[in-house]
Amino acid sequence: MTTKVYKSNLSPIKYADASRSVRHVFVRDLILSGSIGIYDHEKEKEQKIRINIDLCVKEEQGPLNDDYANVVCYEKVVEGIKNIVHSGHVHLVETLAEKIADLNLIDPRILSVRVRVEKLEAIENTTSVGVEIERHKSA
Repeated sequence: MTTKVYKSNLSPIKYADASRSVRHVFVRDLILSGSIGIYDHEKEKEQKIRINIDLCVKEEQGPLNDDYANVVCYEKVVEGIKNIVHSGHVHLVETLAEKIADLNLIDPRILSVRVRVEKLEAIENTTSVGVEIERHKSA
């Protein structure tokens, strides 16, 4: 059996900014199977979804002390995304993107988030279809 390789078409963005003490934390090309879509056949069978996330993170004033508790942990970001994707059927990629953004904006260190959700098998003869959103923490 041949495994299909999904190539990213995501262009990098610049979230890191030393003048604002901002760090860029990201996850690239997370491929998950999830129940998403408005059509009956999409509700019956999971499909491949690619998720990319960029986090604009305010750097702490104190030293990191080489301790992951002092940073936004991308492993926890991925676990949160997996929990959302596996929590049940979602009709819209927009809804999934908003849920992922909302979850990450709970962290007080995260100033803004960009989320891209792509369905990789939804439309024949395309690499992917989906949505990208950017959300900022409310003042």
